[in-house]
Amino acid sequence: MSECCCANKTSDLSLLDDVMEKYASVEGSLITILQHAQEIYGYLPIDVIYYVAGRTGNSPAKVMGVATFYTQFRLQPVGKHLIMLCKGTACHVNGANSIEKAICEELKIKDGGTTEDGLFTLKTVACLGCCSLSPVMMIGEETYGSLTPAKAVEILGDIRAKEAAQ
Repeated sequence: MSECCCANKTSDLSLLDDVMEKYASVEGSLITILQHAQEIYGYLPIDVIYYVAGRTGNSPAKVMGVATFYTQFRLQPVGKHLIMLCKGTACHVNGANSIEKAICEELKIKDGGTTEDGLFTLKTVACLGCCSLSPVMMIGEETYGSLTPAKAVEILGDIRAKEAAQ
């Protein structure tokens, strides 16, 4: 029997014990399990995908299919500060593309990318539900509205400065 691609486990899978105890045998709980796993690890490492598959009786392909279908799940680690830039209709009409361009140029990353220092990850999203503040982005739990490209870059600079001061 050949080894699976996740033979070199790097995740502490025991962190999932409580979640698996509660949900592994519950029909239809795969999304809930993956949400908890992502809260624990910050993303869904491949060894976690295989572990969840084994514990729930699903194939790794099915678990990976769920993890890649829903945009809430991440398969790569994210930076310390996750930037979610809204690209919904109101934000698009009010300049989200120019804000995305400014962020990408400032951080030297593209959508889905993480800065070399691991400080920022940019993810564009369909809607943040803050249309009256458009264009808008969230960084962590903080919402920034009525953005301009210059204001977005200034916010990133402020966060970088706070990080450097710590």
